[in-house]
Amino acid sequence: MQTFKVLKTWKASDEVKQKFHFLEKWNFLLIVGKSSNQNLKSKIFHICKMNIKIPKTQFPVSEVVKKRWSARAFSSSPINEATLKTLIEAATWAASSNNEQPWLYTYALKADTERFEKFHSCLLAGNQPWAKNAAVLLLSCVRTTFAANGKPNKSALHDVGGANTTLMLEAIQHNIYGHMMGGYDVEKTKALFELPEGVEPVIFIALGYLDAPETLEEPFKTRELTARSRKKVDEVLF
Repeated sequence: MQTFKVLKTWKASDEVKQKFHFLEKWNFLLIVGKSSNQNLKSKIFHICKMNIKIPKTQFPVSEVVKKRWSARAFSSSPINEATLKTLIEAATWAASSNNEQPWLYTYALKADTERFEKFHSCLLAGNQPWAKNAAVLLLSCVRTTFAANGKPNKSALHDVGGANTTLMLEAIQHNIYGHMMGGYDVEKTKALFELPEGVEPVIFIALGYLDAPETLEEPFKTRELTARSRKKVDEVLF
């Protein structure tokens, strides 16, 4: 059985309460896990360790939106391909101009060392130290023209962004966290992945189950433990 000591007491969902004993003692919450299942461990980190990432919104935003944040501390637990393809299928159901669906994906599992290194080598120095621990590295690409007539699709990047966000929100439903990265070598990526004309790389995405922020080096540990903020709604309205 695994024991976690948490300095603050937080409310847990009924689903989690069914799987864990919550014992209040002194000034911390003692959580005794009944399972080593990674999904349940991820719930613990999310509820008890990373609660600082859950924003206090002005309006009643849905829980899945509030729970999504760009993690960097990933555990060694793998993501199975069936689950990964579930996330990718969710992405395919995003809206797109003329239903063009201009997104393309390719991925590497951590267990496939050679392929994973190919993805990792494209990242810039600011992303490599923590992204190496992800369970999956995913490359998101875009087809820049309409298939029917070859004309430029000015909505393509917007639509791929929507697909990537849909993927990230689906991931949260599986207690998987992601981090989208625009910091990569574009030309190296094009060459290594032999992208054809009309296909451009958009972002890399690191995916994995949460681990403790203490596993990160600085400055990434501090960023992992810093509360998120957003502009107020009135600031983005005109």
